[in-house]
Amino acid sequence: MKRLFVCALLLFAGADLFAQQNTPPLQRQDTPPVASQQNTPPLPPPEEGAPPMQPSATPPPVAPIVVAAPKQPNGKIQKSLVRITSTEVEPDYRAPWNTGAIGRGVGAGFVIQGPRIMTNAHVVSNTRYLTVERDGDPNKYPARVVFVAHDCDLALITVDSPEFFKNMVPLGFGGIPELESTVSAYGYPIGGERMSVTTGIVSRIDFQLYTHSSIDQHLAIQISAQINPGNSGGPVMQNGKVIGVAFQGYSGDVAQGVAYMIPTPVIRRFLTDIKDGHYDKYVDLGLTPGNLQNPAQRRYFGLPDDGRGVVVRTVIEAGPAGKVLKEGDVLLSIDDHAIASDGSVELEGERVEMPEVVERKFKGDKVKFEILRDKKPLTLTIELDTVWPYQMQAHHYDTRPRYVVYGGLIFQPLSLDLLDAYQISDPRVRHYFDYYILEQLYLQHPDIIVLTNILPDPTNTYLGPYRSSIVDEVNGKKIATLNDLAQAFAETPDRFVIKMIGQGPPLVLDPKEVESARERIRTRYNVIAEQNLEEQPVAAKATASSGTPHS
Repeated sequence: MKRLFVCALLLFAGADLFAQQNTPPLQRQDTPPVASQQNTPPLPPPEEGAPPMQPSATPPPVAPIVVAAPKQPNGKIQKSLVRITSTEVEPDYRAPWNTGAIGRGVGAGFVIQGPRIMTNAHVVSNTRYLTVERDGDPNKYPARVVFVAHDCDLALITVDSPEFFKNMVPLGFGGIPELESTVSAYGYPIGGERMSVTTGIVSRIDFQLYTHSSIDQHLAIQISAQINPGNSGGPVMQNGKVIGVAFQGYSGDVAQGVAYMIPTPVIRRFLTDIKDGHYDKYVDLGLTPGNLQNPAQRRYFGLPDDGRGVVVRTVIEAGPAGKVLKEGDVLLSIDDHAIASDGSVELEGERVEMPEVVERKFKGDKVKFEILRDKKPLTLTIELDTVWPYQMQAHHYDTRPRYVVYGGLIFQPLSLDLLDAYQISDPRVRHYFDYYILEQLYLQHPDIIVLTNILPDPTNTYLGPYRSSIVDEVNGKKIATLNDLAQAFAETPDRFVIKMIGQGPPLVLDPKEVESARERIRTRYNVIAEQNLEEQPVAAKATASSGTPHS
């Protein structure tokens, strides 16, 4: 799912001022008009016997005040900005053996040291062909993706042509802008071919959901500068420095004039992570804290009334904290930063949420906790890593859907993309998706295998009611992953008895009938390949690395 947003320049400096200078001042009706104070010569005295002079009904014209156009506060951005065009192929989850629909997207990017081009991950996701253009050059240069970080919506691309980066000026990075300070966003609004700019103010600095992955939350800065479709990836600048990358906003009637940029702490972390030639993703503790502000609760956990401490509500067993912390532990400090009862810590003179401490670390780094367990103080250390169960609830890009087709039945692992494609409303499937982590369903089912669709054939007639069912067993063997299902169908029993989760009779298939219908189904529905197991599930990798058997 792509979200391409662009910034448009609608900056008319001095327009309001000009209008006010040429509008007569409003007068109260009971107040006599005030004589004009313009520098006009005094009237000559009337000749003797002439009638008295009357004031003219039309005042002399006022010369318009011309306001000079403001200078470019951030320099010649045209020498740094590029227009990106991506030809993309969206995966087809309803017919996963197909290539998918071809689309075209336009975004922006800017040159940084390297030389490299920074943009959003969603600008280059699922791309098959990428070109960039620069100001004053009619050529379109083929480009390629070097690094992409879907969890923080950033990417680096490059152009191999030695001519492209000539006379291009890399941009430098600044810090976090102050609230109410003015920023400028640059890009190509709604597919425009000329650079455009909007200005606005910084209105909020907070943790926000990054919609590209739909699961990750990082620091984001809300700005009032307009961001429109087609300009994601453009720089947001202040005092000649990049202080953010435009990446998402609201559309329709949800909110007006609300857009977001990725701030420099997130950008710098991404650039630091890839220094070893590989992006290791954001790390996470894998726990859910709960505030401890109620006095009775604090006394129950043995806490004084000092405003410190949060309680561990849930711990993901597959996460870094799974073998160190327990539910009910009270977290008092993290890396010597006291944790307030509302879950915030003081970091570099600012109050931020506790996860911000972890956000700045990398895979393999350690974090120290001071805790209370059963009212006794302890000091614990956790080595940070990613938390693979989260990936089931995230959008995936640049990969082919995994699936198995057997007897015209299409089996696929549950994911956010699958739900979007099929609009599954079955309560059991929704429960397994929503509570996959909270109830730790991943321990028994790293892959939630769903019978998503049926390619009608005499061999599978009357099996329609089994659509959207979750596979539990095949011939008495538990099915934990898609690989398990493929291996089960590779056997040659007299029949396959497929038990679904929940009550009801099992689904039964005759292998001989399935084999006789195999070519018929493949030809009728153009099934190029009956399965795709090339992309191993993250669950399988994580389980194998932990030493747990994985069939």
